[in-house]
Amino acid sequence: MQVSHSQAAVAVSFDEPNLVSAAGLLPVMRLAEAAGLRALTDAHLSVPTDKGANAGLKIASLVAGMVAGADSIDDMALLRHGGMGRLFKACYAPSTLGSFLRAFAFGHVRQLDAVAARFLANLAARAPLLDAPAVGEFVFVDVDDTIIEVHGHAKQGAGFGYSGVRGLNALLATATTAQSAPVILAQRLRKGAAASPRGASRLVADALSALRRAGTPGRALVRADSAFYGHPTVAAALAAGAEVSVTVRLDPAVKRAIAAIPSEAWTAIEYTDAVFDQAAGTWISRAEVAEVPFTAFASRKKAEQVTGRLVVRRIPDLNPKAPDGQGTLFDTHRHHAFFTTVPAQDLGTVAADATHRAHAVIEQVHADLKDSALAHLPSGKFAANSAWLVAAVMAFNLARAAGTLAAGPFAKARTGTIRRKLVNLPARIAASARKIRLRLPANWPWQNAWEQLFTAAHAPPSMP
Repeated sequence: MQVSHSQAAVAVSFDEPNLVSAAGLLPVMRLAEAAGLRALTDAHLSVPTDKGANAGLKIASLVAGMVAGADSIDDMALLRHGGMGRLFKACYAPSTLGSFLRAFAFGHVRQLDAVAARFLANLAARAPLLDAPAVGEFVFVDVDDTIIEVHGHAKQGAGFGYSGVRGLNALLATATTAQSAPVILAQRLRKGAAASPRGASRLVADALSALRRAGTPGRALVRADSAFYGHPTVAAALAAGAEVSVTVRLDPAVKRAIAAIPSEAWTAIEYTDAVFDQAAGTWISRAEVAEVPFTAFASRKKAEQVTGRLVVRRIPDLNPKAPDGQGTLFDTHRHHAFFTTVPAQDLGTVAADATHRAHAVIEQVHADLKDSALAHLPSGKFAANSAWLVAAVMAFNLARAAGTLAAGPFAKARTGTIRRKLVNLPARIAASARKIRLRLPANWPWQNAWEQLFTAAHAPPSMP
């Protein structure tokens, strides 16, 4: 590509009042309005009136800014350019939105959590966010935390956690199916030095409640890593009617169970550098899996013990710590084990291992959030940052709903892709016969998807 005019032939001026840079916010925020974002916030949020007047409009403004790419309070100024005032009402100044967030207390954040859960349910009623799983499949609920790095000493709750990075700890629960991309069911911001399982049992209960509220049929399977292998978290999932698949720590009880697995029970699996033998119909792989019956939390009273299966994956230890002198007489392995309550007839050993490893999908959600609204936590006040996290989650789910309505590749696209191709679309506002008309770029590559989103968001409500 080359500039078609000489430098002297081009002049610029910021003086066009009828241009907008994010025309895609129009159908997206129409979808948010139809899903009750403003009404739910006004009904459930009770921030003091001196700062919390028009709370529904202010939360909607925060969500809109985040959908368009804002990752700080100052970035909310993008809602106040060009002709945005002709398309939207109450485009608040960043200072107003900052003061609103700083008025939050812990109770207000929990109220906003309730808004987020109900908002997700309403979005799910208008867009196919979570397709019903096929017979024998699950709705996967993944739980994990991540550290959001912060700088400066004025951030309440900041500290050094397990990653060695100074920040705040965000705990998330996502839901996905084999046909659907992840959405976020529940969220919680914690101190940076908080242990991973802190509050996880409550979050799991909230997440499964939100899943039921969204009307997604099918069995739920809660997946988590070893940090969440504890009775409170597992019991919360089972009490809500879900199955669990949780990585275990190699404590003495687990090591004894692994040692009891007979050598003929190991099965090679499709894994890194695996090769499929067409003649034998099997995988030639250095990774193998096996399982053994196992009772979790056997040291607790009998009513709190959980029976299930211990599924173990082993790979050769290519760098064993051998003492000086004679080497080992046989191969040694590294073992990775997880505990699951799913019966073997519903999920075999190999399938259970592959299903559990897919828990890593939640890492993509963490990366997606940190590439948008969670690039920063904008306030020095912990409650304000907690509210910012909830707004970021609502923006994530709203963008995901917009992508599913646009269909095609956008149904499973990252929110950054949805933002770049469907939301941040420049337009010029024109008026004709008392009707606002958006003049969009000719030959926009994703015109069909945008028009499908626009049509779906502006469709009249369906009759009950």
